[in-house]
Amino acid sequence: MNAIVPLLLLLIVGSLGYALRSLTRGGDPRRTVRALTLRVALSISLFALVMAGKLWGGW
Repeated sequence: MNAIVPLLLLLIVGSLGYALRSLTRGGDPRRTVRALTLRVALSISLFALVMAGKLWGGW
């Protein structure tokens, strides 16, 4: 479980960078929305994983 947290953090930052890149290049706004939606879903997943780990003694 300790390897999943840094991986999720990297995916969150990568998704945010992709959204910024698609926003600044003036491309399709749906790509930006999809990237930001993915970032929110990953952030919620990370939060739930950390809370579950604390609750069940994983950390």
